[in-house]
Amino acid sequence: MIRLTWVQPEDLVGHELRQAAEDGRGALPEVTAIGERWHAAGGHDAPPRAGASPGPAPEELRALAGELLDELAAIPSPLPEPSELDEIVASCPDWPAARPRIHAEPGRVRGAWWGRAAGCLLGKPVEKIPREGIRAIAEATGNWPIRGWFTAKGLPPEIAERWPWNRRSAATSLAENIDGVPEDDDLNYALLALDVLERHGRDFTTEDVARTWLDALPAGRVFTAERAAYRNLLTGLEPPATAVHRNPFREWIGALIRADVYGWANPGDPATAAEWAWRDARLSHTANGIYGAMFAAAMCAQALVAGNVGEVVEAGLSVVPPGSRLAEAVRQAVADAAAEPDFERVADRLYARHGHLHWVHTVNNAALLAAALVHGAGDFAATVGAAVAGGWDTDSAAATAGSIAGALAGGVPERWTTRDRLASSLPGFDGVSIESLAARTLVLSEGDRR
Repeated sequence: MIRLTWVQPEDLVGHELRQAAEDGRGALPEVTAIGERWHAAGGHDAPPRAGASPGPAPEELRALAGELLDELAAIPSPLPEPSELDEIVASCPDWPAARPRIHAEPGRVRGAWWGRAAGCLLGKPVEKIPREGIRAIAEATGNWPIRGWFTAKGLPPEIAERWPWNRRSAATSLAENIDGVPEDDDLNYALLALDVLERHGRDFTTEDVARTWLDALPAGRVFTAERAAYRNLLTGLEPPATAVHRNPFREWIGALIRADVYGWANPGDPATAAEWAWRDARLSHTANGIYGAMFAAAMCAQALVAGNVGEVVEAGLSVVPPGSRLAEAVRQAVADAAAEPDFERVADRLYARHGHLHWVHTVNNAALLAAALVHGAGDFAATVGAAVAGGWDTDSAAATAGSIAGALAGGVPERWTTRDRLASSLPGFDGVSIESLAARTLVLSEGDRR
């Protein structure tokens, strides 16, 4: 029996009802009625952490799931959170003007790539481990606050048993066995963005991104919103319909993790970086899912020229509708991190506000990302350590935090580098060096603005 995660209709209804509760539709009578029909028929809520329920649903329940998903999709959110670019720009009073080309410093671009790789690698072995478990593992091995790679050496068996490691990652991402940078979707998407820009240039379209996915991205390497969008492409749907059809994950973190290269290719130009991220994100995301990508891209663009973290976060917020849930969450997180030196207390506040969200939702992870950046204040270890200690999407949040911290500093400390080899299942990229990726990114950033 094959149980495919993130695509089976009976597993999507609970997630769509959860999405409706988050985007202002939950209290609408028609949404309440759909939820009642689903539960009365024996339908279950969203699996809390897994991507699929353990067993198949009866055919009649699966058919009902598809029907209800389509009914829910026809009910618009009442919140003022647009997904079209012109409406997003119009809602942002501080939207930055497009700026003349700035030549990025090579060290900063290298720092961004190495920082993304290091942050991803740090968070990889504890992905899916809750915050409490991450701290227990780190403390037991003398790594709290987190200031270095995780290790299994010296970890008491009872802690390892209570908090099972991400078994698939442990063989390549612990201090004792790191040999280059292992494959991860957080890095594959950066490679894909680079591929899109090298193939199609600065005028690339969402359709170009979709074709690149189909040409280069194995279906088994996509998750949540990306898997739904991939499925939709294969059934003949085109963007932006690919983002909304039976896709309750459209405000999760997937688009945010795809955005860094669009910033690195536009140093000092957060507006253009955000617009490029929008073109990519609309393939699979809407509203706050898109804002997360634009937020990250704008920060990555500014990090290549900024003097401090404050400038970077300000640039990110300038391209996000100020009345959105993401903007509010980021502003609160920044205020908390600026006022409270103990990051554990900052994280407590983040969980008090956003603990109900899925661990890979965009809003909570964007807030954690901003808080880690402000808390770290340019210190690489403190920044990526805080992003992982926050305990949501550990490798994703730390990857973006690391790319920004590495760019700001013009490099990462030597102890955060590995053998210069990146594994990937993408054609032409397996074994590529980080240094060569930085050089290729520099070429993109120095091309003519059209």
